[in-house]
Amino acid sequence: MLDCGIWLPLVKINFEVNLMRTLFHVPLCPFSRKVRLTLAEKKLDVNLEPELIWKKREEFLEVNPAGKVPVLIDLNQKILCDSNSICEYLDEAYPEPSLIGRDLFQRAETRRLIAWFDDKFNQEVTRTIVYEKTLKRFFEQTGPDSNALRAGKAAIEFHLDYISWLIDRRNWLAGDDLSLADLTAAAHLSCVDFLGHVPWDKFPDAKEWYSRLKCRPSFRSLLTDKMPGISVASHYSDLDF
Repeated sequence: MLDCGIWLPLVKINFEVNLMRTLFHVPLCPFSRKVRLTLAEKKLDVNLEPELIWKKREEFLEVNPAGKVPVLIDLNQKILCDSNSICEYLDEAYPEPSLIGRDLFQRAETRRLIAWFDDKFNQEVTRTIVYEKTLKRFFEQTGPDSNALRAGKAAIEFHLDYISWLIDRRNWLAGDDLSLADLTAAAHLSCVDFLGHVPWDKFPDAKEWYSRLKCRPSFRSLLTDKMPGISVASHYSDLDF
């Protein structure tokens, strides 16, 4: 079943969402985190509702038949699914600060890098580390695959090297200004960093870039995330690493 864009359900929503913007999310889902960062950068208040998507709750499936997070219900009662659709909607509906980019090239470069991290990084790193060590137990009732974990830990160095290359030439990943490219990359890396599997000391330029993001007010709620039964890396919430 394909994910959805913007739509209104045909059934009554049994959630207390009428008076407040609400985001259904999973704490260690990088796509959910990307939307959380975007909302925070826009200074938009939101009620965070954790959703145990592996339980396939009927009420949630009525909101998004794809059964995926994130799902945002905005103040106008529009329901939005898919992280990129949500973030582009937010950037158009609440244009300051611009996170896609103000000129044609930066918008194209931002979208290219979003695709890089949501597709390539997600397949090579996030799924092979974060999914294996956290959500796999719920979806597949089995433990992590050690070969997948080794592959993810090897692949992350390639991506950190690429981030370092970009930051050596730019102020932020897509250009002079903070963009959704930075938020997307940081959303994925923050999930891996939660588990302590980012070799920051080998990549000081990438570490400095991530530190700038980590110190922003938009990151505060991510740094307090907890997941039952999962240990958090000791440095995860430390702004000085």
